Amino acid sequence: MRVELLTVGDELLLGDTVNGNAAWLGRRLADHGVEVTRSVVVGDETDVIVEAVRAALGRADAVLTTGGLGPTYDDLTRDALAEAAGVPLVRDAGLEERLRERAAAAGRALQPMAFRMAEVPEGAGLLPNSAGTAPGLRVDLPGGTVYALPGVPSEMRTIMDEVVLPELAARAGLPVVARRTLRTAGVWESVIATRLAEVEAMPDVRLAYLPDPAEVKIRVTAAGPDAAARLAAAEARIRDLLGPVVYGVEDEALDRVVHRLLAARSATVAVAESITGGLIGAELTAMPGSSATFAGGAVTYATGLKARLLGVPGDLLAEHGAVHPDVAAAMAAGVRDRLGATYGLAVTGVAGPEPQDGRPVGTVFVGLAGPGESRTVVSPKLPVPGTGPEVRAVLRRMAVVHALELLRRTLLGVGPEVPAWDAREDREESG
Repeated sequence: MRVELLTVGDELLLGDTVNGNAAWLGRRLADHGVEVTRSVVVGDETDVIVEAVRAALGRADAVLTTGGLGPTYDDLTRDALAEAAGVPLVRDAGLEERLRERAAAAGRALQPMAFRMAEVPEGAGLLPNSAGTAPGLRVDLPGGTVYALPGVPSEMRTIMDEVVLPELAARAGLPVVARRTLRTAGVWESVIATRLAEVEAMPDVRLAYLPDPAEVKIRVTAAGPDAAARLAAAEARIRDLLGPVVYGVEDEALDRVVHRLLAARSATVAVAESITGGLIGAELTAMPGSSATFAGGAVTYATGLKARLLGVPGDLLAEHGAVHPDVAAAMAAGVRDRLGATYGLAVTGVAGPEPQDGRPVGTVFVGLAGPGESRTVVSPKLPVPGTGPEVRAVLRRMAVVHALELLRRTLLGVGPEVPAWDAREDREESG
């Protein structure tokens, strides 16, 4: 089974929008044993889309398109597929009625332009869209089949998983595949891959490493009639080898794990932020119910505010400046006491572009004050990710992850230290 991807939209062609749909589709198809041979982006022009579809079907068994199924006049994928098939667009009564029902349920008037989403190439199959309005389309053309999916990521992914992948698997006789993604924080990708060498050697099991700033996702894929059992065995061994480094699965982000651990202990956290400028507070208030575990926060960017608002000793700031492990510890204790939280979490550091207080760019100190105690994790020098304007954003994100990971480990009772087998390579210290 050879598949080509065709993403449609001027915004993708001109770089205004990152082509995340193609990346997701490529990973998803590869996970299920489908060979993706080409990925092409075209603009909103009917003749260009027609030409691209015909060329793709000259090379592949099927083509997956995304975009161009909406209600506006620049949504031209339906028109292009009708032209490629040599058939007219026809109004589907069932789709028209569904559009009316959705508009009535939302209490809004249905604009005439919306009925474009009820027009489909004559003879096309409809791919149910349980996540939105516009269905996907299945159009059989000389050379193969085109699956047209919406450009809205949530709708595209839903139709892909519920309809298209099962069809492609059935057509190609693909093996049964099971997949799971494990999430880790604070450990290098190379360290994780080295530690998991024996899992890599398991038959019919594949690992893929997806690094983000200070995090690595491990995508585990197992194939064969016993794929589910192989996946379970691989996951169990990964957890044995990595221990508490694994913090979650699938879409379970680190902030949600921290929220759940705090809630289970009827505990709260307050944050004091310098380098991160409020990003930790934003993470900890992103999920519903966060008011039960997040007491509040203080963004003390100016050095003087660390003393006035958090009680950081003035002589400490005068001697060492704002970027120092003792300052991080004092910030954490100060915000804990002033906001009446169970835990205080603080970050101070240098995001650049210039050094500060004699500290190089990438220096980050994370302080954590628990019930009756204060602890500080020190990252003397986070790895600076290049020299471009993105460095500042990446370093701030790394600081957020390091802070949340310190709190998670403390709540679990495993301490802030990374495992002994990777402590040197991760260049983290605790004290």
